Amino acid sequence: MFRLAAILTLLVPITGAYAQTPTRAIASHNASGAIVISLDEAIQRARKSDLAYAAARANQGTSAIDSYLAKAALLPTAAYHNQLLYTQPNGRRNQGGQVGNQAAPIFIANNAIREYASQASINETIGLKQFADVKAADANAAQASAELEIARRGLVATVVSLYYSVSDAETKEKLMTEAFREAQAFTNVTRERESEREVAHSDVVKAELQQEQREIDLSNAKVAAETARLNLAVLLFSDPRTPYKTQPLAAIQPLPTRDEVNAEATTHNPELKSAMAALKASDAGVEAAWASYLPDLALNFNYGIDAPQFAVNGPEGVKNLGYSISGTLDLPVWNWFSTQKKVKQSEIRRSVAQVALTTTQRSLIANLEEAYAHAAAAHDQLALLDESVHTAKESLHLTNLRYEAGEATVLEVVDAQNAAITAQNAQADGVVQYETALAYLQILTGKL
Repeated sequence: MFRLAAILTLLVPITGAYAQTPTRAIASHNASGAIVISLDEAIQRARKSDLAYAAARANQGTSAIDSYLAKAALLPTAAYHNQLLYTQPNGRRNQGGQVGNQAAPIFIANNAIREYASQASINETIGLKQFADVKAADANAAQASAELEIARRGLVATVVSLYYSVSDAETKEKLMTEAFREAQAFTNVTRERESEREVAHSDVVKAELQQEQREIDLSNAKVAAETARLNLAVLLFSDPRTPYKTQPLAAIQPLPTRDEVNAEATTHNPELKSAMAALKASDAGVEAAWASYLPDLALNFNYGIDAPQFAVNGPEGVKNLGYSISGTLDLPVWNWFSTQKKVKQSEIRRSVAQVALTTTQRSLIANLEEAYAHAAAAHDQLALLDESVHTAKESLHLTNLRYEAGEATVLEVVDAQNAAITAQNAQADGVVQYETALAYLQILTGKL
């Protein structure tokens, strides 16, 4: 529907245009009340409604949060713990210690039948894996940002294609309207000449057939223009039937040099950034897997009370308020080669990321060359297309004069009309093709 096949044939996945810098024009209204949408305004509207772009933006946001959480895991955590513990007495009495002379609990693990805990607890775990997780989270966040840029440029590419398709379809509708009027005028000429017995009735029949064909072509052009407008309106408006117009194409802009395009695209290419971020994430994954061979140091600090009375001081001057510190170091000894397998698994993933990076680099070079070649070819054809239109119009004018003078046949006039409309359609396609190529080069270099 969106003529994406033509786009892919023209410029491959990573394409973009170096044309004029887009203006931040706000949608205006023309005399008929229809909204006039600039290309930049169309892109801004599409970003608010496209599902794929919204999903990429959400993924970028969640990845940024994951990066924050990974960094936060390196810092100590604090909690305030409160607990009341009651244990059934066993029928005997405690005779010493902090508990004093009171009923003993039935569970030997508990200190008293009533125990109150109110403590601030600070915990910290230090290990290589935590630092590797931060690297992986940062790399994943960078990759998500690159994927968001890829989604944005893909959306821009779609909008550019649809926008210029609307412009192309509207131009062809105008050309077919002019061609239909030309055919009507020629039919009137043949009828007048037949009434004056200067030509045979077959000339009138041929002219009427040409007029009928032009009427069919005009009807098809109107349908094509309306279809193109609806395809773009789906991305721009809540109601695709909203009337709007695209801005007329600006003056033809010069083609940037190959070195300028290559430098900008290499620096700002999101596919390359995404592949590099994926490689960094896989490197961090290998590091995290190796970290399982090393111990983690866990530190704990508690301050508060844990006593048979909910008070700072107990009976007989006993102090309930105090602190405790603990440190734990668990050394990994045996886990049935699970760590070794995780290391191997992460190394396999890293090798795939390395291949993906080199493939992306090669594809970028090839796509740049192909995109620039298409843009250069489209630029070189513009002058030829202009000359073809000028020649075809001049030929039609001369052929009409010769026919009116009785020196040309009706077939020559029809052929001249067909040649003129074909040349004008080709010119319209050529201008749109060049503008689209420039726009894709600008997308590729991050200018649009």
